This record gives sequence, C-alpha cells and structure tokens, in this order.
Amino acid sequence: MTEPAPPRPMEDRMSAELDLFELSTSRLIAAPPETVYRVWTTRTGEWFAPKPYTTPGVELDLRPGGIARMDMQAPDGTALPNQGVFLEVLPNEKLVYTDAFTVGWKPHEPFILLIVTFAPEAGGTRYTATVRHWNAETMKRHDEMGFQEGWGTATDQLAEIAEAEVALA
Repeated sequence: MTEPAPPRPMEDRMSAELDLFELSTSRLIAAPPETVYRVWTTRTGEWFAPKPYTTPGVELDLRPGGIARMDMQAPDGTALPNQGVFLEVLPNEKLVYTDAFTVGWKPHEPFILLIVTFAPEAGGTRYTATVRHWNAETMKRHDEMGFQEGWGTATDQLAEIAEAEVALA
C-alpha cells in the first residue's frame, strides 16, 4: 500500500498558487543593468505607458514603503491613476511594488504585485517584469486589457531609451 505524500511546505503551496495568477514579459536589453535600472527609475515618464498613452505624473521614492506613482493618461484624456508603494528596492537588481497599499501603509483595493528584475546577461540586461494578481479573475481582466501588448510596448520603449544612452556613451 502506498503511503500518502507528506504535505508540501507552506512556501511551496503559496508559490504554486501564486504562479497561477502571474503574467510576465522578459527581454534582453543591450545595456548594462545599471543603465536599465536608472532609466526605469529616472525617466519613467518617457517609457512607462505604451504609446499613444502617456505618463504625465511620476513620483518614485525608492525605498520600502516609499511612494510609487506612475499616473497614465489615455489618448482621449482619461486619467488612469496608478499609486502604491515599493516593498523591496535593490538598486540595479530588483524592484517590488504593490498597489495594495498607499503611502503610510494605508490599505487600498489591490490589483497587482509587480516584481521587476535587472539581471546581467550576454553583456546586457535580462529585464523581466512579473505581475502577480490576487486571483484568476483579476489576472484574466489584466490579460484581456492587453497585458502582453501593452507591457511589451512599454518594455520596447524602456529598451530604446537605455540602448540609446549606451550608444551615446
């Protein structure tokens, strides 16, 4: 008789469950991680929203609990506020952001947890943006909003600026 498998550790169960609610995009950018990170954090308004959308309001306080505000605007003028806090900041390596809280750890209706990594690869940066959602419905809604196209376009815009900076150096 086969014995039942022992229960998986809590971390494994959580990881397996969260993986079901992830969307991600990844790209090799021909610029070092320091450049990609700097462009991500200092030129956000130039690349964050996929054109023809814009990012007229940006405020980033790069520390755990610091504000992460990247307000977008649709071509018809519709404001798309986007505010949360950073949970983790490892310069040139990783940013973790959530909109589940606003500054002062005030709870807010959550939509995403964003994990951005900047890993050295092939003389450039493997840029990966992973978005975790609280449930399948939210993930599906985000996917149907055009996650792959929108985040892919924004990533292309980030790469273009970072690669141009390297070309000028």
